[in-house]
Amino acid sequence: MGYAGSEPATADPAVALKILVAGGFGAGKTTMVGAISEIRPLHTEELLSARGAGVDDLRGVESKATTTVALDFGRITIRDGLWLYLFGTPGQDRFWFMWDELSSGALGAVVLADTRRLQDCFPAVDYFEQRALPFVVAVNCFDGARRHDPAKVRRALGLDGAAPVVMCDARERESVKEVLTTLVAHAVGGAFPAA
Repeated sequence: MGYAGSEPATADPAVALKILVAGGFGAGKTTMVGAISEIRPLHTEELLSARGAGVDDLRGVESKATTTVALDFGRITIRDGLWLYLFGTPGQDRFWFMWDELSSGALGAVVLADTRRLQDCFPAVDYFEQRALPFVVAVNCFDGARRHDPAKVRRALGLDGAAPVVMCDARERESVKEVLTTLVAHAVGGAFPAA
């Protein structure tokens, strides 16, 4: 029996926040998850096959040899009992049936954009806008690709002004960390100005 004021301390409950990484085929989603995950990421990549030759548009990503067929998964520990779980979605429209399952319970999403193929991220933007799921657009700055002002990317995507647009390098841990920080602040009502 405890005395008044001497109740045993209770530990904070463990919390896992789910974040999706979406975007077009070849935009760098697998690379982004791998760059930040503290565990060896789970990848469900398969070699591109002759069957996909007429289906997968390789313009701009001709050297791509594999594709995600289910999901990528990574984890980041924020502090003891608080984790971010990252789920990379497949980029091709034939795998979009999985998005509803993957987005269930998500805090928000990163839409990874490749300015060489900007139109490929329209479906992801539409998907998250229709479901009112907070998202940021992260423009992956590929080597040799033209750099664009975030405000011009915003206009090209027809964004309503709420979703932040940030530049990033999906290969660099610190760059990915900035994207995720921006997303979490946006999703919980932080004051990050949109580009």
